[in-house]
Amino acid sequence: MLFRTSDTFLPQLLPSPDACDPDQAISCRLVHRWTGNDDLAELATWVLGKPLAILVLILLGLLVRWVVQRVIDRTVDRLANGTNGDHVRRRVRARTMGSLLKSIVTTVIVFVVLVMVIAELDYPIAPLLASAGVVGLAIGFGAQSLVKDYISGVFMIFEDQYGVGDVVDLGEATGTIEAVGLRVTRLRDVNGTVWYVRNGEILRVGNMSQNWARTVLDIGVSYRADLDKVRRVLQEVAHELWEDPAFAGLIIEEPEVWGVEALAADAVTVRVTLKTAPMEQWKVAREMRERIKDRFDAEGIEIPFPQRVVWHRNDAAPSDGPPPNS
Repeated sequence: MLFRTSDTFLPQLLPSPDACDPDQAISCRLVHRWTGNDDLAELATWVLGKPLAILVLILLGLLVRWVVQRVIDRTVDRLANGTNGDHVRRRVRARTMGSLLKSIVTTVIVFVVLVMVIAELDYPIAPLLASAGVVGLAIGFGAQSLVKDYISGVFMIFEDQYGVGDVVDLGEATGTIEAVGLRVTRLRDVNGTVWYVRNGEILRVGNMSQNWARTVLDIGVSYRADLDKVRRVLQEVAHELWEDPAFAGLIIEEPEVWGVEALAADAVTVRVTLKTAPMEQWKVAREMRERIKDRFDAEGIEIPFPQRVVWHRNDAAPSDGPPPNS
């Protein structure tokens, strides 16, 4: 008869009471049922059950991280596309906070998955968590620079010193912010080089794209040029650029000609300024230089070039007089 319940057959169907604990992997019970061998059942737990469980935990952690980051991205997009306040600055802050939240979420998920993996390997978690405070305190004293990086990163983000997309000067590196984390800020300079700057090492921040910017042009002209005419031409060129529909919204105030800025060996420097929208100062400056060059050519205003005065000494000349010029 196939289904017998005799005392001689029942132990062959059921695992030994000591072979597999109730909380052990199902592979232990299956292997013991198939083979009836306690050692193989225990080995299956470590060879099949635990690696499979760890893999499932890792995949689950990656899935949770992906879902949470998608939620953060959608929330950031919704905040950045609002209608109130400074749209540009709000978008920068939203992207920065999104980058920070992603960094925090990744750290938390990695820690939780690591603890669950340790628990799966049958190591006691309670003593580990209890000692984590002591170890963390010791690490805090031993790795003060790391703690400094995190604290500095938090304050810089919440004080809105800079954000993703800003063009900043951090002292050692200047470029566009690509990512802001709790420990490291990543930026790319104009040559394409990516710089990783520890937040604790940032002593000053020069933000070139916050609220508004200014184009400052120092134009050199010849000493023979009529300065009144030069100022008038520069004012007209700047005003025409301000009224150009292609630059509507980029120049936010009437341009100004501040006047003579410096007297050099071969040029008189005249300064003209234009207040612009954030990160538009370079585009405005390039256009202004082109228009000034064309207008100076049309008006006959000479852009200076290096000049040298050559004196020929005449040995017959009186020693106390100036050398004759030829």
